[in-house]
Amino acid sequence: MLSYTINGKEYKIDENNFLLDFRKWDEGFAVGMAEKIGMVKGLSGEHWDVIKYIRKNFETTGRCPLVYETCRNCGLTLKQLKRLFPTGYLRGACRLAGITYKEGYLSESSLPKTADDLNVISASKTYRVDVRGFLINPDDWDEYYAAHRVYDAKIPGGFLTEQHWKIINYLRMHFRETSEIPTVIQTCEDNKIDLSDLEALFPDGYHRGAVKIAGLRVR
Repeated sequence: MLSYTINGKEYKIDENNFLLDFRKWDEGFAVGMAEKIGMVKGLSGEHWDVIKYIRKNFETTGRCPLVYETCRNCGLTLKQLKRLFPTGYLRGACRLAGITYKEGYLSESSLPKTADDLNVISASKTYRVDVRGFLINPDDWDEYYAAHRVYDAKIPGGFLTEQHWKIINYLRMHFRETSEIPTVIQTCEDNKIDLSDLEALFPDGYHRGAVKIAGLRVR
């Protein structure tokens, strides 16, 4: 556990500068953290609209809103979001809002409905995953793992198309070369697709869908 002090007030954060307890958030945290991550010009009304939407949505639904939802409800394009939060949606907007993608994963919809759901997974191979279902060791990934994740990632049609594999392979290649997961904005730009196209491919979200299926996880 780490701490970060802003104007004399101490906030408990994790190793990636995310607030540990969303209930301890206040506007001072957002202002101080914005400066810490390089947003030296401060927060405008547009920034606050996004930050407050994320927090209001979380308070209402108990989960971090998907980037698709935030852009739609705040009337933003992907380029506008990037301009506002250069470090990305999760690492910028959500971080300043005191919310992480880790919040809200224990919803009822993510749990298996029957024992038959678990029997879909082959008994011949075991994958170690964390409490949110993300693969712990990315080197354990294979195409069978990706195919099985389709069942809990709400992929349209229940199977991966060539477009899905293009994104998945891109994520894994980028991770191999840089040891980092690209932001949703970078993924859209590098693959020349719109945010709406990515949403159609992975309706459960960028991290809960594309990143998880690719066998990666944001730490």
